[in-house]
Amino acid sequence: MLPKLSSMISRLHLRHLRLLIALEDAGSLLKAAERVGLTQPGASKALQEIEETLNTTLFTRTNRGLRANDAGLCVIRYARLIQTNLGQMREEMEALASGHRGKLAIGTVMGAVPFLTEALTQLFRKRPAISVQLVEDSSAELLRQLGQGRLDMAICRTTASRRPDLYDSVKVRDETLAVVANHRHPAAKKERIGLADLADARWVIYSANMPTRLLLEREFQHAGLRFPLYLVETTSAFATLSLLQKEPSFVALLSRDVANFCSSFGMTSILPLHLRLRSEPYELVTRKGAPISPAARQLMEEFGVSTRPKDLLSDPA
Repeated sequence: MLPKLSSMISRLHLRHLRLLIALEDAGSLLKAAERVGLTQPGASKALQEIEETLNTTLFTRTNRGLRANDAGLCVIRYARLIQTNLGQMREEMEALASGHRGKLAIGTVMGAVPFLTEALTQLFRKRPAISVQLVEDSSAELLRQLGQGRLDMAICRTTASRRPDLYDSVKVRDETLAVVANHRHPAAKKERIGLADLADARWVIYSANMPTRLLLEREFQHAGLRFPLYLVETTSAFATLSLLQKEPSFVALLSRDVANFCSSFGMTSILPLHLRLRSEPYELVTRKGAPISPAARQLMEEFGVSTRPKDLLSDPA
């Protein structure tokens, strides 16, 4: 039976959390002890204190060292979050001391970049001293970083995670998709094309199991066509655009917002192909139960999202 929270708080120390993280990273008691400045007997005693405090065994002893069990992985995940939150607290205090007004780390999938940057521009006008770290990646990677506390929030899709229950999310925008290519692509001058016209093309697209990739696979399946064999898999918008610029025969599936942006600057052409399926909407995602900084709250308000806890799981009005 787990002890009361008050007992955990009084008996667990930051050195215990550091040791747990080091144990998972190093895989052995000796190496973990060296990382946190303890002797091996001292580290062994500290681990015993942790397991006695939680009344739970956290590691399985093997001939290769220590391996965290399910309970251990759970505790280590929260240990990392506590360490990350302390680091963010220090950064925010340092920013306040130097006259800045906080720091915001936000992740986004490629398709959400145009409307996210619009919201950030509005935020900068209201809070010109704020610092922002912007990370672009796949939904799965952004959720992983969010779960580790490396991001304050992300614009992505929680369906990419095996543990969507770890996050709070709210839908912020629907996504429509477009197929784009170089201006010199043979289909760029046509009034209308079908999916069969692009069946033998080389597609630039996200890797397997990503939402956009799955949608394109379903589109080919519904059309009774074999999914293209020749692919370039990437999460990089720059790589996608560079490939389209270099090779006129390539095509890519992008969000309509990104496609319109690229076409407005003459970088690509939107091909006259009607897609029947619709992708999942973008979600603004935060870690469940995590504190929301003032900067993060203000950006959420730019999306029309209430920052009151009871409203976070509801669609914005």
